[in-house]
Amino acid sequence: MGTRRIFFNRLAIDAQIGILDHERGATQPLHVDAEIDLQGVDKPDHDGIQEVLDYRRLRECIIDECTRAHVNLLETLCDRLAQRLLDQFAEIASVRLRVAKPQAFADCAAVGIEVTANRMAVPPPTR
Repeated sequence: MGTRRIFFNRLAIDAQIGILDHERGATQPLHVDAEIDLQGVDKPDHDGIQEVLDYRRLRECIIDECTRAHVNLLETLCDRLAQRLLDQFAEIASVRLRVAKPQAFADCAAVGIEVTANRMAVPPPTR
C-alpha cells in the first residue's frame, strides 16, 4: 500500500460569498486549489476507473459545496468544504484547500484562505 495525492489547480467557480453589500445577491469568481491525500492506496490492477477514486466526483463535490448557498466568510467555506470532503470520501486521509478571491483587491492577484484537515484516527478502545 502507498499514498496518492489528487490535486486541483485553480478550479474556477462562481460563488455567492462575502460580507459587503455588493457581494450579496451576486456571484464572484473563486479559485480553488486542493491537495487530497488518499490513505491505503494500492496500484490499480486493471487500469479501470472503478479501482481508483474518480476525481470527477471530487470536483463535483467541491463545486457543489462552493455554490450551494451564500456564505459570508472564506474561512467558513473552507472549513465546510474540508469537512464535507472528509465525510463524503472515506479514502481521504487529509485535505489541503486554498480558496482565493481574485477580484477582492485591484492591487493583488488574489486574497484567500488556506486550511488543512486530517481524518481523526480512531483511538483504540479502552478496557
